[in-house]
Amino acid sequence: MINTVFDKTDKGREEIATRKYQLAPRLRTLLVMVDGKHGAEDLLKKVSGLGLSEASLAELAANGFIQAAGPQSAPEYPVAQPEPAIAATEPDSPIPEGQNQFQAIYHFYTQTIKSMIGLRGYTLQLKVEKAGSIEDFRALRLPYLEAVLKAKGDEAARSLRQRLDQLLYLGESAPATTIPAQLPAE
Repeated sequence: MINTVFDKTDKGREEIATRKYQLAPRLRTLLVMVDGKHGAEDLLKKVSGLGLSEASLAELAANGFIQAAGPQSAPEYPVAQPEPAIAATEPDSPIPEGQNQFQAIYHFYTQTIKSMIGLRGYTLQLKVEKAGSIEDFRALRLPYLEAVLKAKGDEAARSLRQRLDQLLYLGESAPATTIPAQLPAE
């Protein structure tokens, strides 16, 4: 398990956003640090002063808050199964295999906010973490596109709008709104 990379499940993101499951503070700290990029060994080094161990990760996984990320490793213990993927009967489906629409949109937002907007996207990232439905993600569409426009320009915003709309509207027609040519003064 030491080399396993973990990511939050929908239940884990819900706990971070709402504290619905009243996870113990030490375990919640560990859950917050799980990001789908760092291995278990790295995470445990960061929280070693809190007395957390592999058993803590196993507990989070057994309760469905985290799961092994990607195909690189199989978990050594049972992990709660994610919801079945909505997706990919079409070869050109915008949803990656093994993810449902919610997960695909969540990952799109988190990755592009980090890479395109950086620290200025912190508030937007918090809103993504709190989102509990596809409708919540659709409500973040325009603020997200405006932030990308401001940070990276028109071409990047248009490219990301197209990819985002594919995920948000899966076969439906996207709204006719456009990205403003210039952001309103604040």
